[in-house]
Amino acid sequence: MATIPFPFSIIPIIYPSSPPHHHRLRRTNNFTSCHQLFRHTKTPLFHTYTTNPLKSSPMDSIPSIKVQSSGNSNVPDLGFIQSAIQFTQLSPPTWQSAIFSNLLIFLVGSPILVTGLSLSGIGAAFMLGTLTWRGFGPSGFLLVAVYFVIGTAVTKVKMAQKEAQGVAEKKKGRRGPGSVIGSSAAGCVCALLSIYGVGGKTFFRLWELGFVASFCTKLSDTVSSEIGKAYGKTTYLVTTFKVVPRGTEGAVSLEGTVAGFIASIVLATVGCYLGEIKVAEAVICVLASQIANVGESVIGAVLQEKEGFKWLNNDAVNVINISLGSILAILIQQFVLQRLA
Repeated sequence: MATIPFPFSIIPIIYPSSPPHHHRLRRTNNFTSCHQLFRHTKTPLFHTYTTNPLKSSPMDSIPSIKVQSSGNSNVPDLGFIQSAIQFTQLSPPTWQSAIFSNLLIFLVGSPILVTGLSLSGIGAAFMLGTLTWRGFGPSGFLLVAVYFVIGTAVTKVKMAQKEAQGVAEKKKGRRGPGSVIGSSAAGCVCALLSIYGVGGKTFFRLWELGFVASFCTKLSDTVSSEIGKAYGKTTYLVTTFKVVPRGTEGAVSLEGTVAGFIASIVLATVGCYLGEIKVAEAVICVLASQIANVGESVIGAVLQEKEGFKWLNNDAVNVINISLGSILAILIQQFVLQRLA
């Protein structure tokens, strides 16, 4: 039997029913899993458990399984799959695991991504996803994914009608990097604050609350706008309540407002279910999002496209909107919820 010198240690398990020349070197994580994997295999195999104490990378702590039959048929290699899954589950997340996890998810979800984002928008979304995973783990990433799916879906609703009326999003709703950053700026700030431990453990929950509230605010705004354009029967200017055409800056409709309210409830519930926020904080997110959206409509009606405010485009208004929703949620939690508790 061949031996391998230090630093590798090998503990062989030999099935006696096999001639010596059929023994093959295999790796598994422990004897129990090795037996479970091969107890129904008639072909004799040779198994080993290996460790390398000289390496100290994050992947070293992840067991590897490599399986191959001695016949013509091959059993799939489970080592890479198991290692990849465990690497994405590192807690707390690292930058390496965040990048790796996002790369896998973006490759698998590319057919969906291209329907809602331009190529440069996908690049911006990848940075957002990496930052989100690093700051709040898989649950935070999943929350953003739900936001993206719902927001993209409602943008496509009655697209032909909205295009004919001239109120549809450009490029059939495919967002660019400016839109991605404008929609996620407040969430990214909250993620960075949590990553670098600003305020310590006491403030981590606040940054998490602000993160969820920012996306509740943006989803509510997107849904109310797109549903209002598609189904709104009467559109009112928020500052005067005069009837105005669909798509007017600062205009609202009953149908869009109700849809946006429901969307914020859905995303806040998802955040609560994922453990990002508590039930009372979910209520705060919904309340903050609705107040922020009214403020965004007022800004659109009073300032947007007015002389001296040409810089106040949709992306800039989005940043103001979600920042307002995030800040309001944190303030309500600190000065209202805690006093009631």
